[in-house]
Amino acid sequence: MPEPRIRPPRTDSRDPVQSSALAHQPALLAAFTRLYGTLWSHGVLDLPTKEMTRLRNARITDCSFCRSVRFAGAREAGLSEALVDEIRDGYRQSDALSERQKLALRFTDAFLKDPAGDHAAIRAELRRHFTPEEIVELAAGVALFMGFSKIAVALGQTPREMPVTIMPTPDHV
Repeated sequence: MPEPRIRPPRTDSRDPVQSSALAHQPALLAAFTRLYGTLWSHGVLDLPTKEMTRLRNARITDCSFCRSVRFAGAREAGLSEALVDEIRDGYRQSDALSERQKLALRFTDAFLKDPAGDHAAIRAELRRHFTPEEIVELAAGVALFMGFSKIAVALGQTPREMPVTIMPTPDHV
């Protein structure tokens, strides 16, 4: 018998985050929405890099919802499905990804798979390719992507298969 899923309260929202299990905690949902919107629409790191790290996280955490969603701003800024396909394991050999993009993905892997490891070389390389503000935003983004994708997976909020879906880039109001 499958485990019961935590169902969100009934809402009229078509926004999957607003109508997720987080809706059981409206203050938490409002805080998350503000933080996530600030990260995506009021930060300094370019949207394609954020999106690539979000999608790398989705592959590692196995969040089918996160794997299927694409934010419009990253697409408008040049992140194609061909580049998304390069985020698989083996991305280091990709000729399509820039060194900066590969570095962001390496940082994501280190953050998610071995956060306490010796990553002095990655941090030194990050300082050569990213500003301090971008590095903080990159780390905060990966932390949010990991945490909230795991919430969705753990609470049974993600269907196994979904089509690629373009959503508006998160923003806070």
